Amino acid sequence: MLELRDLVSGYGKAMVVKGLSIDVGRGQLVSLIGANGAGKTTTLKAISGLIPIKSGKVIFDGQDITNASARKILSLGVAHCPEGRHVFPYMTVTENLEMGCYLRNDRKAIADDMSRIFEQFPRLAERRQQVAGTLSGGEQQMLAIGRALMSRPKLIMFDEPSLGLAPNIVEHTFDIISNIRDQGTTVLMVEQNALAALEMCDHAYLIESGALTLAGSGRELVDNPHVRAAYLAD
Repeated sequence: MLELRDLVSGYGKAMVVKGLSIDVGRGQLVSLIGANGAGKTTTLKAISGLIPIKSGKVIFDGQDITNASARKILSLGVAHCPEGRHVFPYMTVTENLEMGCYLRNDRKAIADDMSRIFEQFPRLAERRQQVAGTLSGGEQQMLAIGRALMSRPKLIMFDEPSLGLAPNIVEHTFDIISNIRDQGTTVLMVEQNALAALEMCDHAYLIESGALTLAGSGRELVDNPHVRAAYLAD
């Protein structure tokens, strides 16, 4: 479903991602792991049109989306849950969810999707008229996920979904992401909790200094001596 071919991207003259090639199969949950500054977040931003691509290609669902606008990429079915959640703090829960479907005009389907989000996240239903900035970190993460789902994505990208969350909320968040994959939506996830990311994914890539170092199933990377020493050590 998603192909990156020799992707080079970064900020200004600083190229953070240096010739990265990865594949995300339809219906898969794929994890990107690596140290801070390795280029994982930059990769997601390049895919979603938030930063320019210097060279290489991004192919989504058979279509070249290299340097397409963020609006165009979203309209094609790519949703992005950014690091730090970034909900609209002065808007209500319902208004935040409505922002997730601003490119849609199928009102009946939007209402149905809103109902499903509230069924999936009962805490959001209880707080539907509460402003998002007053929610807990876990509730804001649920809201960010729900907002992304409101666009009816074919692919949803998560950037550090466990960041800043209590351990019990982290486990719940990972369960939600696995369930999204199980319901047929393709998932690409960046996650610092390498062990959790590898245990739940279908395929994984290790990125170091902006380049691909290792690729394989989650189990293969868990068993890799370099990964164990550098990223899974107690």
